[in-house]
Amino acid sequence: MSDEKAILDRLDRLAAALDRLAPPAAARPDFAAAEAFVWQTTPEAFLPVTHVNRQPLSLLKGIDRAAEQLLDNTRRFARGLPANNALLWGARGMGKSSLVKAAQAEVRAELGLGAKGRPDLKLVEIHREDIAALPACLAHLRASHNRFIVFCDDLSFDRDDTSYKSLKAVLEGGIEGRPENVVFYATSNRRHLMPRDMMENERSTAINPSEAVEEKVSLSDRFGLWLGFHNATQDEFLAMVRSYAHHHKLKIKDDALVREALEWSMTRGGRSGRVAWQFIQDLAGRLAQKLQT
Repeated sequence: MSDEKAILDRLDRLAAALDRLAPPAAARPDFAAAEAFVWQTTPEAFLPVTHVNRQPLSLLKGIDRAAEQLLDNTRRFARGLPANNALLWGARGMGKSSLVKAAQAEVRAELGLGAKGRPDLKLVEIHREDIAALPACLAHLRASHNRFIVFCDDLSFDRDDTSYKSLKAVLEGGIEGRPENVVFYATSNRRHLMPRDMMENERSTAINPSEAVEEKVSLSDRFGLWLGFHNATQDEFLAMVRSYAHHHKLKIKDDALVREALEWSMTRGGRSGRVAWQFIQDLAGRLAQKLQT
């Protein structure tokens, strides 16, 4: 009996030691803490964003058609109706990520979501380098009564990067599929998320060129909604500048505003929403005026 007791004591001590070595159980995410979160992989957590860096939808000019389509898709999703994953692709600085953030806020306010315990429409940002951890992120979201837009800004894949294969399975085609309460929005400068030279190289070296290219192109096919963004015309650029200046009540005459904005765009070598906003920030600083929050 003494030997048995000694063995049991040792087993108890071993079990206690293993308990101490085991990682603590992950805390259940508190999605009531904010309307937006950033997904962190190590340790797994949803970091609340107390103030989302975004512009009101009314200030986003030159992208009316894309805004209408994304808003309609987001409304349907927020109401529990079928909706598509969305890929916003095209010219740099034309408001792709701004539109995603503005659409979430617009629909959330329009439908009165999150009030009095109602399910909310949350925005969760996942960084490009954390795409491989997307299944773990979705596992947490699946258990919530809220609805989530999972957002990846500047999504693209380089040569020898195979993480796009796991993203394909998560978006559509995996055994579990995308959770009913999650939709995935991504922005990219590339329509097919791959460099053109990478796709051309696959075409030239593969035994079956069409199959090699199909493997790469099929990722963007997982997005049911494609929204293209193109470089702004001069009139669209000036509309953006005037909209920002009016919203922030900048004290400058229109002819001076136009002259300075065009000069700014020429020094930057392009016209876009980002260039317009950078000009407005510079102008507000020179006028010693604060921008509205």
